Amino acid sequence: MTDTAEQDTRQEEQLREEERRKRNRERRIGAYRSAERVLARLGFLGTLRERLALLEEAQDLYDLDERSDMYGDGIVEALEGKVAGLLGKPAAAFFPTGTMAQQIALRCWASRTGDPTVALHPLAHPEVHERHAFSQVSGLRPVRLTSEPRLPTADEIHGFDEPFGALMLELPLREAGFVLPSWQELTDVVAAARERDAVVHFDGARLWESTVHFGRPLEEIADLADSVYVSFYKSLGGYGGAALAGPKELIEEARAWRHRYGGNVFQQFPTVLSALAGLERELPRLPGYVRHARVVAAALREGFAAAGLPWTRVHPAEPHTNEFQVWLPYDADLVAEAALRTAEETGTMLFAGAWDARGPGLACTEVSVRAAGLEWTADDVTAAVAEFAERLREDAGKDG
Repeated sequence: MTDTAEQDTRQEEQLREEERRKRNRERRIGAYRSAERVLARLGFLGTLRERLALLEEAQDLYDLDERSDMYGDGIVEALEGKVAGLLGKPAAAFFPTGTMAQQIALRCWASRTGDPTVALHPLAHPEVHERHAFSQVSGLRPVRLTSEPRLPTADEIHGFDEPFGALMLELPLREAGFVLPSWQELTDVVAAARERDAVVHFDGARLWESTVHFGRPLEEIADLADSVYVSFYKSLGGYGGAALAGPKELIEEARAWRHRYGGNVFQQFPTVLSALAGLERELPRLPGYVRHARVVAAALREGFAAAGLPWTRVHPAEPHTNEFQVWLPYDADLVAEAALRTAEETGTMLFAGAWDARGPGLACTEVSVRAAGLEWTADDVTAAVAEFAERLREDAGKDG
């Protein structure tokens, strides 16, 4: 076979794989929407009509008789002020995306420190999901502090073999299992960075739900960092958007760069109203979701053991937030099919997320517990595990 023919064959296989993944995703979303019981009803998977319902009673969130926003004034400024207050920072700026907010934050810090080097974890969002935007777009130089599936330690900060201008900590670190350090570990890491004359930036896309684990209010957590980014859709269920909070001078410069990056959008009131709705309605509920996620996680472990499945892992064993990972020693496609069949045949969808292959015969998925999950008792979870395990064995037997 010629090189051209081999390339054509690889492209055809890639297209077939992409089409298969698309069909599987559509089937999974269909099963999710049809299920009578799920652990989380994620708004972004809803219909347009359902999403618009988020703004019902919007008059309780903001004076709708005020003039609409233009290029970041009005209601946008009101949201910025609210976020700055929640995080205990002098100022905050609204951004259309977190990717933009963090690039701008760190390039602004680089102009102050004179060092474009950003120390972070290789599993951090910019390294995994942003197509090398730090280096390709913003002239930053990421360096990796550790390869361990956890946040870096103070010893690793002290012992790192080159200087860096900024330390970026993703709290929680999603790809490692939505993990957080202990409060003492976090304060030690921040102190170690300060000793190296580095600024500290929190990627706090899911910082909102970290208060239970740390046992501290948001303001005290955010006070450890020089700047903090938060998301309005990942935990709060908004349409999108993010905010960067920090010193007034930094935020003023960030606004200028927001304009240069094309983020100074003409009107943003629908997204901003959805963010205000999330802060008003969802933020106070997050601690309850975190506590119930621990009930769900314990019941999953018990259910797997009772079902006699081989090695399984719920990670972390006691979730740090309302989200965590489940690992099973099976082919990812096999597990995904069993999860879908269970949902389609019983109306209960225990595992709504995609299953990813993390090695030969090893599958991993993320579990999120939100308002819908509060209705599940531990017995409900173990019963759902039994239904899932029965189908997983059936499918594994056929595959074998």
